[in-house]
Amino acid sequence: MRTPASFFHERRALAALVLSGSVAVGACSRPAASSGTSLVPDARATIAADSGEIHLTNIRQITNGGENAEAYWSTDGQCITFQSTRDGRTCDQQYTMRADGTQLTKVSVGGKTTCGWFLPGAKRLFFGSTHAADSACPTKPDPSKGYVWEIDPFDIYTVGRDGKDLKRLTNYGVYTAEGVLSPDGKRIVFTSLKDGDLDIYTMNVDGTDVKQLTTTPGYDGGPWWSPDGTKIVYRAWHPTNPDSLKAYRALLAQRMIRPNRMELFVMNADGSDQKQITNLGGANFGPSWTPDGKRIIFSSNHRNPRSRNFDLFIVGMDGTGLERITTHEDFDGFPMFSPDGKKLIWASNRHDAKPGETNLFIADWK
Repeated sequence: MRTPASFFHERRALAALVLSGSVAVGACSRPAASSGTSLVPDARATIAADSGEIHLTNIRQITNGGENAEAYWSTDGQCITFQSTRDGRTCDQQYTMRADGTQLTKVSVGGKTTCGWFLPGAKRLFFGSTHAADSACPTKPDPSKGYVWEIDPFDIYTVGRDGKDLKRLTNYGVYTAEGVLSPDGKRIVFTSLKDGDLDIYTMNVDGTDVKQLTTTPGYDGGPWWSPDGTKIVYRAWHPTNPDSLKAYRALLAQRMIRPNRMELFVMNADGSDQKQITNLGGANFGPSWTPDGKRIIFSSNHRNPRSRNFDLFIVGMDGTGLERITTHEDFDGFPMFSPDGKKLIWASNRHDAKPGETNLFIADWK
């Protein structure tokens, strides 16, 4: 699922960004051997933070046009993997590049992709892809259904950073994506429809020993390990009455969900002690942890749930101490701190050359 990046689709015509070639690279810690392909004219140029964005300094834009989202760091903090519409395609493909915007490499083979993540050593990564079902982009939902997310038939694959040696990890033929690697590099937490509802699971990095963590009827997704690997934060919407549950299941049978309401939850890594930590209203999604494991950063439109103005917020693991991080009057989402905790990467509509473009930004955190 493009997940909450789907909020982008209704408000923009996609801008095609054509980048010439790609550069195969080795380990992320290795310096660039050549100039490579840069996604921006000068990734060293800085952009001023909006008023009130007191934690963000030295902001750099590292992509330039189209839709770019879900950018996640390698463990050495030198490279990122992200999904993007470019090269004339109308759905996301998976890419890697250095954190300065150079050495772009496409690693997916078609279909639609989502949620990439580097494996230990950054020589391989995994991501969700629909290419086994169809190499073309999936059909978009019927507009008469209103605002919905499509639940496409993703499975999880691993591939080398040069785009070679693609291997399939899951083979369910239904939505299986949103994978995140545990801090010790041994397990992947992910969301799947494999047992009839959208639930959270973990598995070994080779796809074995699958364990189901959530069972409450409704959508559970976007899981993310705490830095010490003992807890998982996730977003969820659980229908609270028979009519809403019936409507949810009817839409799910058509491989769609309506993501208007989501709150954040935290559970132990084995699925025990599941607790709701926000009750903000609107859609709260894309949670990840601060480096000390004490707080959670996420995106939300709770200030105006009928709008698509999403900002980044931080909240304590117990739901207290809510703090607004971004103030830009459009979309900010998919935040992740660098491994050393000194930088934040996220996707935003700010500084767009064309209305509605979504680019990737890195800021120093203070």
